[in-house]
Amino acid sequence: MAKALLVIDVQEGMEPERGAHDGAGVVARIASLLARARERGTRVIYIQHDGSAEPGHPLAKGAPGHAIHHAIAPEAGETVIGKRQCSSFFETELDSVLKSGGIDHLVVCGMQTEYCVDTAVRSARERGYRVTLVSDAHTTGDTQVLKAGEIVAHHNFTLREFADVIPEKAVKL
Repeated sequence: MAKALLVIDVQEGMEPERGAHDGAGVVARIASLLARARERGTRVIYIQHDGSAEPGHPLAKGAPGHAIHHAIAPEAGETVIGKRQCSSFFETELDSVLKSGGIDHLVVCGMQTEYCVDTAVRSARERGYRVTLVSDAHTTGDTQVLKAGEIVAHHNFTLREFADVIPEKAVKL
């Protein structure tokens, strides 16, 4: 079973260390996952949101916020897949990249829990991939309805139907 580490939308414009729940901790845990994946030769795939469809969007291609967060930037040879919708699979080459690489197990981390992370987990599962959601390596910000910590906890609970949900220290890459 071949694994890939999927890092979703951790971009400068998301300001994970400022506006997200445990943002600095999440970035540090993603950095730890990356180091282990690279050491073991596990494929690393970044998903990078392009908000160009909305004028002035902080994640628009060419804007400073579009760049992958500096603390976890891709290394040479690592795959970066752009997307324009919430789903990492919709109108992207992610599925074909995974299949051509013999990947059948995704380890998922990133931003934003209730949107892009949730959609990636569910979409991967419906395509037949085994999925591990790293419970302490995804985050989001507060909404008008729920605090970010509640959103993360809720998704860690509900996504157990679609993924193994485990903390970063327990992830085997």
